[in-house]
Amino acid sequence: MSGLFAPQFQNDEAARAHLEKTLWPDGPVCPHCGIIGEAFRLKGETNRDGLYKCSACREPFTVTIGTIFEDSHIPLHKWLLAIHLMCSSKKGISAHQLWRNLWGVNPDTGKPNGSYRSAWFMAHRIRWALGQEPVASKLSGIVEVDETYVGGKVRMGPQRDQEGRSKMLGRPHPTSLKAPVVSLVQRGGEVRSYHADRVTGESIRPALAQFVEEGSHIMTDSANRNKLTQHGWKHSKVDHSKGEYVRREGDLIITTNTVE
Repeated sequence: MSGLFAPQFQNDEAARAHLEKTLWPDGPVCPHCGIIGEAFRLKGETNRDGLYKCSACREPFTVTIGTIFEDSHIPLHKWLLAIHLMCSSKKGISAHQLWRNLWGVNPDTGKPNGSYRSAWFMAHRIRWALGQEPVASKLSGIVEVDETYVGGKVRMGPQRDQEGRSKMLGRPHPTSLKAPVVSLVQRGGEVRSYHADRVTGESIRPALAQFVEEGSHIMTDSANRNKLTQHGWKHSKVDHSKGEYVRREGDLIITTNTVE
């Protein structure tokens, strides 16, 4: 929850600075001519709006042009907070919950401040953006797949039988209260992660079809006992139970060390 108090979620000036640093790591990028690092910030009253002017084409622009924030009257820091809430929510978040989180609740009326319609609009626009390039592009080449379990630990001490021998009576499975998260990493490329109810070869096939191009080489550990050969995928495994973490087949390195 401490991330919710980050400066970019508190005021528009910090939000704009954060967005510029994220989208323009090599300097301002003119959306009109594409020149990088050849723009200057306009001084005066317009400076607070983050207005730049391109030295090449002489056109003004801001970091929000061409984004889902363009022409929006909703404060920029609320947009960034909405994205954070939607992407970090384990089970998703409704527009109504987003409304309450972004604008708070009026103590006099017991109802959220702001406009529900604005929250609904933001949720739909953010979901639309997540379905566009480059987010929607599929992984290709060698793709490593593994899972982890996220959540609070179950802490129960050992119990003893009548003869004093230690045994774990009624102890939950170590992952019973944790949420499975599957990650897919393209070697030298991007990563896709998602929450899954169960992690089996059968359950991850739809995610592979969504995130991985046909003909890619999928690598997993031996915990995945099902072969993943649909859509022309090639599937290789390493057997951790036998102490195998890296195996070579000619010039090909079979491992899941990258995703782990």
